[in-house]
Amino acid sequence: METPEEEAKNWLKTVLQLMGTPADVATIPSPTPLTEQPWLEISSTDLDDRQKALLLGNEGEPLDALQYMLNTTMHVLDDKKTLFTVELANHRIEHLQKLTDMAWEAAAKVRETQEEYVFGNLNAAERRHIHVLLQEEPDLDTFSRGKEPERRLVVRPKTDEEAPAES
Repeated sequence: METPEEEAKNWLKTVLQLMGTPADVATIPSPTPLTEQPWLEISSTDLDDRQKALLLGNEGEPLDALQYMLNTTMHVLDDKKTLFTVELANHRIEHLQKLTDMAWEAAAKVRETQEEYVFGNLNAAERRHIHVLLQEEPDLDTFSRGKEPERRLVVRPKTDEEAPAES
């Protein structure tokens, strides 16, 4: 019997083949300690520039769609409900770095102004990434406000009641 990772890799290879973009798929370690979910990397060496552009599209939307379809399909097949991240040409890694930079810039601004900072439109995974990055900061608080699709991540200074006691 195949592992969930093997099933996911085979599913993704088949879909890529059907799309006319045949490529190898490998399991790679998560590049961030913030998540332990398996990453599947589409081999960019197997694709020409047109095929990469097709899969990356506008801001990775086709890659997001492939990842969504993969995870939806795997949920039907996998009792453990493993979530996979699909990577191509370092797109996700670069995006995570941008989010990390945004988080630290927001933290610096909140510390400087002592006013809350509200992020623009981020999806749930992006909000979670920034929240997890900043959750250990003793002087900052993060939370989400509003309802989808207008839900926003807020970073603010902790109030005296929330701040850890100084020793």
